[in-house]
Amino acid sequence: MSNSVGSTARLVGAGLRALLVLTVITGILYPLAVTGVAQALFRDKANGSEVKVDGRVVGSELIGQRYDLPLKEGQETPAPDLKWFQPRPSNGLGSNSVNTQYSLILSGATNRSGDNPELIQWVTDSKKAVIADNKAKGYEPKASDVPADAVTSSGSGLDPDISPQYAELQVHRVAEKNNLAVAQVEKLVRKHTDGRVLGFVGEPTVNVLELNIALKELTEK
Repeated sequence: MSNSVGSTARLVGAGLRALLVLTVITGILYPLAVTGVAQALFRDKANGSEVKVDGRVVGSELIGQRYDLPLKEGQETPAPDLKWFQPRPSNGLGSNSVNTQYSLILSGATNRSGDNPELIQWVTDSKKAVIADNKAKGYEPKASDVPADAVTSSGSGLDPDISPQYAELQVHRVAEKNNLAVAQVEKLVRKHTDGRVLGFVGEPTVNVLELNIALKELTEK
């Protein structure tokens, strides 16, 4: 009996020692090592790829933001502020108490098939709205000019980028709303267009937050 109790005690003791050692290694030392390496070599990315203006964090390169007018009484969703470049449609972008330009409360795709009547109606309505919103003096986009990312959300619903085609579609309207020359805004879009990764992976993109920060700087000159 005493041998059985002694064996059990030794096994329990060995298990507790193993638990303590593994807890220290995997729960303390390993996270500290990974955090240290990340902060030393990839500080910007490790801290969320924050974007700062005048020392203040205004968003992240990785998370989309909305640019809307204040919500009016009776409105369910605010109207877009058309002096800014607009992001992709998304139910995941809203407001919070930290940065009122974006929200992490909701994220996700529509999860509807390409022939779903509701999705088709959403896309149709969105295309009409994009055409109407982007009319400017001497310029009216055609339905064929509207790229897919202007009327559909990304898989996450928080895509920070738009296609160069969608950015170019908005140039005339942004120029008119900000009293800028079209050529100035076109140059801004080209400057903030990122090419394919490694030259062949993916598609060219435009980060909306960085583009609007540059637009704000241009209008304040």
